[in-house]
Amino acid sequence: MSQSMLLSATVAGDMDQVAATEWALSPFALVDAAGRNCARVFAEAFPLVFDTQCLCTGVRRIVALVGSGNNGADALLMLRALILMGRVDVDECGVLISRVPASDDASPLALAFRALQALGVYTNTYTEKVWDAGIIIDGITGTGLRGPLREDAAKLVSSLNTRTARTLRNADIGLPFVVSVDVPSGCFDEWQAGMPLLRADVTLAIEPLKAALYKPLVRAAAGTILPVREVFAPKQMAAFFRHTEQCIELLDWEEAWQRISVIKPDAYKYERGVAEIHAGSAGSAGAARIAAQGALAAGAGITRLIVDDALYPIVAVNAGGAMVVPTSVAVSEAVAPRFESDAMLLGPGWGRGAERVTALEAALAREAVGIPLILDADAIALAKGRVFHGNVILTPHAGELAAYTGLPKEAALANPYPILTALAREKQATILFKSHVLIIAAPDGRVGVVDGMTPVLSAGGSGDLLAGICVALAARMKRVNAFDSYICATCAAALLIEAARGVNAFVDPLDLAVHVGKLAGTAWLDK
Repeated sequence: MSQSMLLSATVAGDMDQVAATEWALSPFALVDAAGRNCARVFAEAFPLVFDTQCLCTGVRRIVALVGSGNNGADALLMLRALILMGRVDVDECGVLISRVPASDDASPLALAFRALQALGVYTNTYTEKVWDAGIIIDGITGTGLRGPLREDAAKLVSSLNTRTARTLRNADIGLPFVVSVDVPSGCFDEWQAGMPLLRADVTLAIEPLKAALYKPLVRAAAGTILPVREVFAPKQMAAFFRHTEQCIELLDWEEAWQRISVIKPDAYKYERGVAEIHAGSAGSAGAARIAAQGALAAGAGITRLIVDDALYPIVAVNAGGAMVVPTSVAVSEAVAPRFESDAMLLGPGWGRGAERVTALEAALAREAVGIPLILDADAIALAKGRVFHGNVILTPHAGELAAYTGLPKEAALANPYPILTALAREKQATILFKSHVLIIAAPDGRVGVVDGMTPVLSAGGSGDLLAGICVALAARMKRVNAFDSYICATCAAALLIEAARGVNAFVDPLDLAVHVGKLAGTAWLDK
């Protein structure tokens, strides 16, 4: 199990209880550790925001906006730590709080508030134009929120969201610069589209990270996510995760690739698997080429690309190492045993004609006896209503998922976890949901997240490339009797994202496939 786990607010609260009862950590000890580490992480990542020459001062250089919970205490103690670190002077700081704690209040928030008052920090309630500040620490609400923001907090968030400057690149610092502690205010487990949500430049995500932060619509509001560690001991967290079923894995390429075995130096092509792809139609020949190149780049030993007869002369001439076969030949002639597919991909740029249904039926018959099957784009729509046998990976984007399930597109983008887990269980298929956050749900309840957030992939063909990567990995895993649809999908997603980040340029998906191949070779070629 990954050590980078995402928890719901409820489970994170359970962990806080365990910390108090079993790990001898008081609530104030936890918020103090969180605040100090938030300050350290932020100061190390963005030293320029504390540079007098770069930061245009407003009424105050840094203001903490504080609600009534422990998230507010985290923000206050972060501000205190920045003062003690010498990053900001006391007279340049301010605290605006929803309600001043009573004198006999002994909560972590009250203790932190009085500690800042004792330092001489200016304090007041929500009465000022806070966007005149240079840096705003957002501690209005945290994951303890159980519903939409109340009116006063909602108005404050709305005002902050109207600011126009939201960038920080080298010496180009946009103001105000908003830093959310743990999650942007307004975020909670059941957040839905249309509810108030603060747009942050940076989110200091306190481990264990919260699953709500990686809902696609919330993720877009979180800005740069910086994990804040050293609040809980790693061994204690790992022990808690092992006994908690409601965990979601946050995976990156460095961890994901290790779940698939390397290719031996003496391997031959069939050991790397035969990937069969049915793709392309009039006007969508590029989808077929891109999917095939994705399979080749991810290490398929043989890639057979089945295309309509009319497309054959167009696609075959630029197919590289892929074996391009006209549909008439594929249908009329028996496939040689050595070319029997280890995994199949149907759908990129495919269309939805009656002949596609015939090909889908044949593929489903093979899936029923254990052959991995990836269904993308049009094939997803054609398979609506089917229940599979645990060997299928569906790769819908939000629009395709909406058409497949009948749910509004915004529902999956706002709160995808329950939708995807229920669908995976119902269909007995792994769902690889494509957005700027890729979410993978398996029939057995496993859920994984790969954080995307790269505009390199916001172009036609990226999904075709991902589907090709999936079928290559599935074929290789099947060849060695190790196919696991969840591992296949999470690894494919992580590989695509890592390649896109490495390119950091707008490129043709066929060129991006070259970078996929370099990463895959570095990971899986046993040297």
